[in-house]
Amino acid sequence: MAVSDPIADFLVRIKNGQKARFEKVDIPASKMKASLARILKEEGYIKNYKLLRDEKQGILRIHLKYTDPREAAINGMKRISRPGCRVYIGHKEIPKVLNGLGISILSTPKGVMTDRIARQEGIGGELLCAIW
Repeated sequence: MAVSDPIADFLVRIKNGQKARFEKVDIPASKMKASLARILKEEGYIKNYKLLRDEKQGILRIHLKYTDPREAAINGMKRISRPGCRVYIGHKEIPKVLNGLGISILSTPKGVMTDRIARQEGIGGELLCAIW
């Protein structure tokens, strides 16, 4: 089945997997989703991810992270730029999520990166999502 917004599908699968207390979720792979998974791992929101090859496009297996009483490491996610309404911002306009407790993920000319790195490098781009 074709998905009209693959990034929103990526975020929803992670959110639903954490609500159901799954150890891992499988998502159809793409370069953008692999970049998002890399950022989530670097920021400590997921344990690990792995790209599995198959006869189609591949599968991105994400191992979810929980705290001690099985509370999810990700408390909330919000898709900001959508296929019907793209949101582009300059480096001075990048919002802070929960006063710096969360992260924004941007797609920039230098690749997919967090809001903190984009501010340091002085790069704007498409504001993909916010995670806290």
